[in-house]
Amino acid sequence: MEYLIHIAILISIYSILGISLDLVLGFTGLLSVTHAAFYGLGAYATAILLTGYGVNFFVAIVLGMVVSGIIALVFGLVLNRFRDDFYALASIGFNTIVFSIFLNWQELTRGPLGIPGIKRPELFGYAFTSNISFLILSLVCAALVYFVSRYVTTSSFGRVLLAIREDEEAISVFGYNTVFYKLAIFVMSAMMASIAGSLFATYITYIDPSSFSIHESIFILAMIIVGGLANHRGAILGAVFVILLPEILRFVGFPTDIAAQMRQLTYGVLLIVFMLYRPKGLVGKYEL
Repeated sequence: MEYLIHIAILISIYSILGISLDLVLGFTGLLSVTHAAFYGLGAYATAILLTGYGVNFFVAIVLGMVVSGIIALVFGLVLNRFRDDFYALASIGFNTIVFSIFLNWQELTRGPLGIPGIKRPELFGYAFTSNISFLILSLVCAALVYFVSRYVTTSSFGRVLLAIREDEEAISVFGYNTVFYKLAIFVMSAMMASIAGSLFATYITYIDPSSFSIHESIFILAMIIVGGLANHRGAILGAVFVILLPEILRFVGFPTDIAAQMRQLTYGVLLIVFMLYRPKGLVGKYEL
């Protein structure tokens, strides 16, 4: 039972990441490969505030969102100067910079040693020490992110985002400041990713830079491509798929000495086959 609860917590955390990235990529058409950076900023902000300053988790999660939002605002101003493939390459560069800071700023992040002893959240004296209580907390956070994202994308603001995806130059002719819309959704997405990072840090109770590398950004990207772009349900289905598939492959029965490599190989082949025959993902509206 504990194993299933663990899987459900991971799915809820990655659902937040998927929904938040889908706002940028799915609805706005901006190929951002830097989501792990904001995921990590939320995790490190929360870990440092909890272990170093004794700040309450719910205050730390808000402060983490503020930190991620400010950094996303600054970086977004630079990123908006690029288009298409150059946008993606610049975002990869930003993820690399943030990862390097996590790895080398040892006075703050402890570098490759990571930050251990992160406490579980507490609210009015109640500690979310059991996994079932933490699952409830993570599901509540995921639900809030889902409904906020749904509200944004079904509003007039969301319709402008879809118009930017289709033809940015055409929508700008009608007087819309497309830079503002792209920057606003990028900052919002980063703040949502920070929530996932805060949950991850307090659930695992330990973080290190390896969890927030460019590989993690690609993993999150693959998740929403599998689920389908511009569909919140697709982001959740993608999270379920990419989390459950490796776990299912554990029970296939590969020889012990090559089990790990065979699971990775099978996982990769299945993803390639999936994208060949379902280029729009499970319930997506667009191809990448």
